[in-house]
Amino acid sequence: MTIELTVTAKGQVTLRQAVLDHLGVKPGGKVCVSMLPEGRIELASASAGHDLCDVRGMLRRRRQRPVSLEEMRDAIEAGRH
Repeated sequence: MTIELTVTAKGQVTLRQAVLDHLGVKPGGKVCVSMLPEGRIELASASAGHDLCDVRGMLRRRRQRPVSLEEMRDAIEAGRH
């Protein structure tokens, strides 16, 4: 199905309810836009899933001190037994 949308003077597009229903997006929800070659875009629900590159850095890391090579060797050796 193809739906034609109008771009406003501000460069905005309003998605019709049929599009929102198809994406499973509720009012206040978010969508992701991927820019593809040849002037095409892909629109998806932000909650539909992400590529691994998109989620990199989303989880906070606990600050830990660097591990020395000796500590790594010791951990490897301990795991062998």
